[in-house]
Amino acid sequence: MTKTALVIGCGGTIGGAWAIAALDELTRQTGWDPAEATVLQGTSAGAEMVTMLAGGFTAADLADMQAGRATSPILRAHSAATPPSLPPLPRPARPRPSTLWTRRGGHAALTGIAPRGRGDASWLQRLADAVTADYGRLPHPGARMVAYRVDDGARVAFGAPGAPKAGAGEALRASWAIPGWMPPVAIEGREYVDGGAASTASVDLVARDEADLIYLITPMASAPSVRAPGIGGLAERALLRRPMSAVLDAEIATVRRRGTEVVHIAPGAADMAGLGWNFMNRDHRERAFDAARSTVAEAVARALETRAAL
Repeated sequence: MTKTALVIGCGGTIGGAWAIAALDELTRQTGWDPAEATVLQGTSAGAEMVTMLAGGFTAADLADMQAGRATSPILRAHSAATPPSLPPLPRPARPRPSTLWTRRGGHAALTGIAPRGRGDASWLQRLADAVTADYGRLPHPGARMVAYRVDDGARVAFGAPGAPKAGAGEALRASWAIPGWMPPVAIEGREYVDGGAASTASVDLVARDEADLIYLITPMASAPSVRAPGIGGLAERALLRRPMSAVLDAEIATVRRRGTEVVHIAPGAADMAGLGWNFMNRDHRERAFDAARSTVAEAVARALETRAAL
């Protein structure tokens, strides 16, 4: 029997909407149920999705939430609490030399100079509290949320064997702690920020014996030619998408060398035209989700066709 993992990368408000559309379409095209995953791993907005999936909600439930049709009061409240499109004014930076000199790619070094965020992460804590079975634990045994540890530059998948102990709410807030936007989260006396600071998805943290197949959904990493339209799209590509994609490509190569199959679902040009360049634009969320529903089937089919050709 094939052991299948689901890994969902970071993406903010808009990327999260696209990832939900992609996951819902994946289940339609394959008939696979994420509840059957051996590992459910998420980073930032992906960790938010993992919290809901591991808490018992389906991909269709999440799609209904994005479309404003959620029947669950938990999902309705969570959607209504989406943070504003701009962060509150952050506190001045406190340089961290150990992070400034990291050799890791992506945006890891920037956490050493990023100001301290002052955003309110209580909406994430409320979500985790609402879906945890008992003592802060998610019902799905393979649920993991990736955060970046500031003092030594380690990527930590909370919930994985050997990871520091953390409640679901702590882990979710840490994974979503965008530098300069949300405050770092202290767990066992050490600070953590958004896992996307080091990698958009950290797919290589899924061990070889945990999965034969990984479905990987990454709103913020894509093919080199893909970007949102306009000057904003050029800036987003240069500052975010290109470095994140480079790190992810290396991780995928590592996982494939181990013998694990990776089906990578990423936005194409048509998807990016509907999403735009500002992935934290709350006011654009419904339009972005509607646009994704009309384009994402092609992205999913393209990824599955690549698998079939191997």
